[in-house]
Amino acid sequence: MPLNPVVPGPDPDAVHPLPDLPRVVFLKPLAAGRGNVSAGRYSYYDDGDAPERFFDRQVLYHFDFVGDRLDIGSFCAFATGTTFVMNGANHAMDGFSTYPFGIFGQGWDGGAPQSASRGDTLVGHDVWIGRDATIMPGVTIGDGAIVAAKAVVSRDVPPYAVVAGNPARIVKMRFRDSVVEELLRLAWWTWPAATIAGNLDAIRGADIDALKRAAEAG
Repeated sequence: MPLNPVVPGPDPDAVHPLPDLPRVVFLKPLAAGRGNVSAGRYSYYDDGDAPERFFDRQVLYHFDFVGDRLDIGSFCAFATGTTFVMNGANHAMDGFSTYPFGIFGQGWDGGAPQSASRGDTLVGHDVWIGRDATIMPGVTIGDGAIVAAKAVVSRDVPPYAVVAGNPARIVKMRFRDSVVEELLRLAWWTWPAATIAGNLDAIRGADIDALKRAAEAG
């Protein structure tokens, strides 16, 4: 046994990974048992007001009868006020009226159903979303992307892009294309927890060759 064994990190299934900082919650255990959401290991939400209710308070208009999903990757960081608007907020716009007659029934539910779904909302791995940002329905946010505070994201965000504004637009790419391709190939967020803990300098650094060596060493 090594003299200094690597500690693999916090328990990904703990709601409160920092007992002295209860405003930070891991989302994976909060998503457990919910049929229309998922969250990868170590993704967290930071809020001083009932962060445990993230999926009830910050994921809006998410109705089972609509059928859309919110899937969140691993190692994501969501600041206070991060909000996901789901497809239940959409109204069909291809007819003369946008009024959702069918949901009330009682004689209003006949005829062809109206659909305004834009599909599932997908958040990749290692995504950072800033304070009070809003993610609109059907958006895909790529791995390693950063969403600025108060941004309104209404279209897909490429991997390792930085977006800001309303509507959010690409401000810059974090790394050149060749580095992004290598990061997506290496996918460090899939590594075992002990491997990640033993290679934090390579993961936190900006030397792609060091990260490749870490991957090869296992």
